[in-house]
Amino acid sequence: MKKALVAGALLLSLTAVNAQDLSLSVVKGPTFKQSYKPFRVDISTGAALPQGSGAKGGVMFSVEPKYTFLGMFSVGLRMEAALMARGYVSSDGSTSSGNVMGSASYLATYDYYLTKVIFKPFVGAGTGIYNLASASFSDNSQNTTVAASGASSKVGSMVRSGFEFHHFRFAVEYNFIGSTNQAITDNNTGAKVGTATTKNGYCSIKIGILLGGGRK
Repeated sequence: MKKALVAGALLLSLTAVNAQDLSLSVVKGPTFKQSYKPFRVDISTGAALPQGSGAKGGVMFSVEPKYTFLGMFSVGLRMEAALMARGYVSSDGSTSSGNVMGSASYLATYDYYLTKVIFKPFVGAGTGIYNLASASFSDNSQNTTVAASGASSKVGSMVRSGFEFHHFRFAVEYNFIGSTNQAITDNNTGAKVGTATTKNGYCSIKIGILLGGGRK
């Protein structure tokens, strides 16, 4: 009887050890064995919401090739076009909006993923060049005109956060771009009567798809 009890105890111990090893292999397996292709392209579209009084929202479209490493980091190049109406605030506090104009940007980007699972929240940032279209404004009620600003380029930056799920991506980004100052002139005399400040920064809310980057 004692021998049978000892043999049974040993059998139960071996079974428990094997079950534990199997459990660990199941838990650890997906973490270390899954691997993904490092290259991919993000294609996104959404709303462009310019900053400042008098501004009117529009749309944007972006393409961003990326390289991902260690499953947690990615670097890329964001190429984005945005259509929106910028506004201005004059030195006397009045506001106005201009025509819908396009702008383009080219940013080096970096993202950090908080998890490696299918649902992946992330935070990121970028810096680069923003090409701003020319803009002009007129205020018929005041009989004044804001001097047209020609197309210009500014160095700016971007911060963002969002999540990815399978091949779907959602992100909210804010683009920091320096303001533009312009002179306000009287339409009758041509004299300068004030200054206007146009804020160029904008927020974008975007959804997109991921091309490539799947499992090997």
